[in-house]
Amino acid sequence: MADETPWPIPGPITQEDYEALAAFRHAMRRFLAFSEAAARDSGLTAQQHQAILAIKGHGTGTAMTIGDLAEHLVIRHHSAVELVDRLAQAGLVARTEAATDRRRVGLVLTPQAESALRTLSATHIDELRRSRTLLANLLARLDARDNDAGRAGTGLDHPPATE
Repeated sequence: MADETPWPIPGPITQEDYEALAAFRHAMRRFLAFSEAAARDSGLTAQQHQAILAIKGHGTGTAMTIGDLAEHLVIRHHSAVELVDRLAQAGLVARTEAATDRRRVGLVLTPQAESALRTLSATHIDELRRSRTLLANLLARLDARDNDAGRAGTGLDHPPATE
């Protein structure tokens, strides 16, 4: 089988590319470690925090379902059911029946979850603002590579985003 990349790479990968990727991954790991600690300090697991954020951030105008949550968190459906069970037991989420389809169960945050999420989100936004310059500089290093190859803004400089 041929060694194929999922999208065209403009020229050979340089040492600078490796350094930029390593620095970016390090910055992301630091943010994830920060996020896990912040969730833990607020009495939540990282997965509970991710779940309540996903539920709150579900912007379709309809309640998020367990299937939606599983897809968003990239976990199996049965794992999402167990997570929702734990969230409900902790008083963070309530299940609701959809008005149009009683088989469809929506997920709604409780006031306790809303309060915890508000505090955590403010902390996370603050941390992202502090990291903004570093992240922007790292991404600019990769963009410069695309600019050098004449590919910036063509839509060919990266694969389609997926969740």
